[in-house]
Amino acid sequence: MAFPKIELHVHLEGTVRAATLLDIAKRNDVALPADTVEGLGELYEFTDFTHFTQVWATTTCALRTARDFRQIVVDYAAEAATHGAVYLEGIFGASDHVARGAGWDEVFSGYCDGAAEAFELHGVRVRLTPDVNRRFPAEVAELTARYAVSYAERGVVGLGIGGREAEFPPEPFARAFQIARGGGLGSVPHAGEAAGAASVRGALDALAADRLRHGIRAIEDPGLVRELADRGIVLDVCPISNVRTRVVPSLAEHPLPDLVSAGVACSVSTDDPAMFDTDLSADYAAAGSLGVSARQCFDAGLRGALCDEATREQLQRIAEQFSWAPASELAAKPG
Repeated sequence: MAFPKIELHVHLEGTVRAATLLDIAKRNDVALPADTVEGLGELYEFTDFTHFTQVWATTTCALRTARDFRQIVVDYAAEAATHGAVYLEGIFGASDHVARGAGWDEVFSGYCDGAAEAFELHGVRVRLTPDVNRRFPAEVAELTARYAVSYAERGVVGLGIGGREAEFPPEPFARAFQIARGGGLGSVPHAGEAAGAASVRGALDALAADRLRHGIRAIEDPGLVRELADRGIVLDVCPISNVRTRVVPSLAEHPLPDLVSAGVACSVSTDDPAMFDTDLSADYAAAGSLGVSARQCFDAGLRGALCDEATREQLQRIAEQFSWAPASELAAKPG
């Protein structure tokens, strides 16, 4: 039996398995840079984070319609459920889809419809956190925030920001996150992945982050690590993604155990499972191999989740009713 899992950092566009992506591209008459499952697999051999973002842009462009957006949420919930997922916070790039011709409401309603259907069909509670693209103007980010607030009653719970951290620091997007927070949404920016501790500091100070996606390069600043622990800021750590994009040289060198030992709560997620050839069980097993138990991962996920209190209580009951294995068993036998 798969143990219960919470996933707070998964890009829904990056969950689409190669065969499905090819089908959607054909349906939308979009040419991809490869036309076979094997060809896409070769594209997904990333040399670094910049290469990953380039491949991301040339493959996720196949997603164009509300039908596509709904489908990928439901499909991923079905997959994640087989790995024990009970709660997900899915990320989507709203402005990227609009730039390709979709309407704002088409994008948001498609993802929200998918979240509702995911629970009906698979019992997985899905909440949504649209990402601001750092390379777009601040005005687009602010519009994204306003749409996110308008869909809060349909499962949108936060606003994030993604892209090349070193080239596009967070400060110009402060107003977008003020709009989101004013509308009751959480702040969940990417930071401390492709850029160092300064990007984490910027996300905390400029964007008033409630939680950080990645954040692992905070380890470069011991004072910052202490602050994260003292403030209870949860990091959404994606071990296999960090290896695939060469953010860390190897899993054995991942800073996750050092962060946890320092008192930082770290949830575990897949990031882009189809692109990184991973799944939720594999990433939890990776954490287990580093000495971080499944229960620690679940509890950190629960602590960082942007859900309502009723959902939080349901998730807490799930945790209390399950018999958890130690990290050593998790690493040996993923579940």
